[in-house]
Formats: sequence, C-alpha cells, structure tokens
Amino acid sequence: MRFYILTSIILLLTQAAYALDVVYPKKNTVTIQSPSTFFVGSASVNTPLKINGEVVPVHTSGGFAKAVKLEYGKNRFVIEQNGETKVFEITNPRPQNTNSSSCNLVEYKNKLNYATTKDWTPLRSTPVDGGINRIAHYSAGMPLSIDGEKNGFYRVILNNERTAWIAKNDVVSIEGNPPAKLLDRTVTEDNDFYIFNIKFDKKTPYVIEGGYPFIVNFYNVKDYENNTFSFNFPLKQKLAGYSGKFEGNTFVLKIRKFPQINDENPLKNIKITLDAGHGGDEIGAIGCLRHKEKEINLAITKNLYDELKARGANVMMTRSGDDNVGLYDRVEIANKNDSMMFISIHGNALPDNADPLQNSGTSIYYYYNQSKPLADSIMRTMMEQLSTNDDKVRKGSLAVVRNTEALSILIEVAYLINPDDNAKLINKEFQKQTAKAIADGIEEYLKN
Repeated sequence: MRFYILTSIILLLTQAAYALDVVYPKKNTVTIQSPSTFFVGSASVNTPLKINGEVVPVHTSGGFAKAVKLEYGKNRFVIEQNGETKVFEITNPRPQNTNSSSCNLVEYKNKLNYATTKDWTPLRSTPVDGGINRIAHYSAGMPLSIDGEKNGFYRVILNNERTAWIAKNDVVSIEGNPPAKLLDRTVTEDNDFYIFNIKFDKKTPYVIEGGYPFIVNFYNVKDYENNTFSFNFPLKQKLAGYSGKFEGNTFVLKIRKFPQINDENPLKNIKITLDAGHGGDEIGAIGCLRHKEKEINLAITKNLYDELKARGANVMMTRSGDDNVGLYDRVEIANKNDSMMFISIHGNALPDNADPLQNSGTSIYYYYNQSKPLADSIMRTMMEQLSTNDDKVRKGSLAVVRNTEALSILIEVAYLINPDDNAKLINKEFQKQTAKAIADGIEEYLKN
C-alpha cells in the first residue's frame, strides 16, 4: 500500500514538472506548403499551455496536439507554459502557376510499340502516380502498344474496350508488337497450391482480376475474341493467396488451397509472417511523448507472435530486433516462407493538412480483394475488445501488402500524434490486448 501511494505521488510530481517539448514541427523555422499544420508534443498537466494566447488542453499522459491555420507568407506561433517560451516561424509559400497543357490527352495517329525496362513496373487504371490505381505489375521486357499520352503517361491498348496507363520513363521503344499465340496449358497441384502453366510464344499484357471465379485476362492474344484470352478457375473455397507472373514466355499462376481448419484449434500449423513496421534507421512516426513508432510496432508484434505461437500457428517475424529491413525484403520473407497470411503492424500519423484531435482509432489496409474478409474479421474483434475508434478498413496500395503472395494486411493500431491514442499505444497492457484481439480476429476468419 505504501509503495502504491509513494508511486502515485512520484507520478503526480513528475507530471507537474513535465518540461515543455514540441515534437512536431521538428524545427522552429520551417516551410510548410499547406493551409494548415499542427503542433504535437508534451507539457505539464497542471498549468495552462497556450499557443498564441489560446489555451490548449493537455492530456493526462502529458501529451498535447493542436491544429493551426496558416496564412500565405510567414506565420509566427508562440508556445508558452510555466514561463517557458518556444517560438516557431512557419512559412507557407503561395503555389506557383502550373502549365496544364501536359494534362491534356494527346492521341496518336498511329499506334506505337514499347516495352517495360524494369521489373515491378506498375500498369495503372488512370494517368497519375497514385496508389490503388495499380492494376498489374510487369517484369522487364513486357511488350505494349501505345496510342496516346497524358500527364507523363502513355495510354496502353489492352483490347478494343479497355486501356490502361504506364509511366513514360518506365518503357523504351521497340519494333513491332504482333499478337501472342497461346501454345499450351497445364495444371499440377501439391498439398498447398494449384499450379497453372500457361505458355505463349511471347510475353503479353495481363491483368489478374481475382474474384469468384478466379479470372486472369491476357491481352493481345490472337485467335480469341477481342484478342483477349480469359483464364477462368472456378474456386470452390475462399481464396487463400495467389501469385502470378511470367517466367520466360510461360505465365505461372499459383493459387493457394484453403487449408482444412481444426474447429478446436483453428490456427494449428497456419503459416503467418508478422511484420513490425520500420526499424533501424527507419524510426517511423514520433509520438507526443517522443516514443518511437518502430519500438511500439515491435512490442505489439512480439506480443502477437507469442499469442499466435501459443495457439499452434507457424509464425515468422520480418524483424525481432531494431533492424533495418527493406520493404521488398519483408515481402520476400513471407513469400519464401509460403505464408498464408502477412500482417504488418504500424502506428498512424497524418500529413500537415489534418487535425490530430479529429483523427483517432484503428484502420486496416488491404490491396487485393482476397484479403478484405481477413481485414474485416480482425477489425471486428479489435473494435469489440479495444477502446479505439473504428477508422475503417481501407483499400490502399502499400508495398508490403501489394507484393506479397499471402493474404496481406497492414494494421494502423492507433495514432501516435493523437494524445489519447498515443497514451494507449505506449501502455504495455494495451499492447497485449491488441495482440489478443488480432489473434481472435484471425481465428474468426479461419472458422468462417
């Protein structure tokens, strides 16, 4: 009892003496091209904190956040508490006039032929460097027919009814692009996969549509209506991951079989790769109290590892310490492990034109539709068991979920720059509860 009382007194005294610290903006003099930004940091909970004379609430943890408007030119902000003052000068430059002529579609009189120059070249549904507009990724040497350009992209002819876009600097001119000829189709299977080998006399553009039935459309293929060969595989169970790519002139499609699930022990022998976001030189976001995202991610991921192992899963981690691991290296770990699931753990942050106090809670990102049911299931259990807001399941083109062959999701557990969320993220009990909620969500998905 004495220990508890003494500890409480020490904590109160520590809070009262909390030094004023601004985590963001990182420098006192900065240029931010945005109509607004925000201040995030820590302060004493017992005395008023003011920004330009306006009182700013301080969370019981000591964290604070405040969104502010920016006028064009120089903006001066004075932050003060307990006689301590911090001055910030933020310059918001006027946007420069842009020439919109490059945004207009230029259609060619004659079709031109190009080929991709590098692996993982994205084919897009729109002529912008976006995220979820990626519809395929091609290896080097994919021949394409072009009939126009817009905004730094070429328009790709897939068939008479469908076009796509590819960045101009990702392709090089070639001589001719005759239609491909389908030569052979074979199928094999093992305990985990159906494996299809679809052989052509040359590489040809394709889009994996997924869905039920599972469809891959190959374009510029002769002897088929609209020069389109549609591979159709009637899935009888929900999709558990796939991969598809050209190896030489043969397209190799691997569709994972959904495993037999033990109702009493659903996770038994299920291969799962866990990814603690960031690490090493990649710190990630910084919380109100200067906790580093990479450390919070790892703590939650380790708890999740223990939780899943205890339930019989075959679990691998992309990092178990403060290590530098590249995005594609994380993906390769999951792919080489033949993981059924890839789960990346992160803490959230925001761009300048946002309000940390108006954004909180858990969000889960997927890229391929096959992963959405898993994301939905985990979100349900997290909302049932945790005190975070539902910040939605979203489709997003994130490298680690876009390039894995497994069911892949990225979980933004909560916002480090929101004082209430930040207090939860650094709490060890909350970290354990988060791990349990995610594990329960995985089990729910497997059983249903």
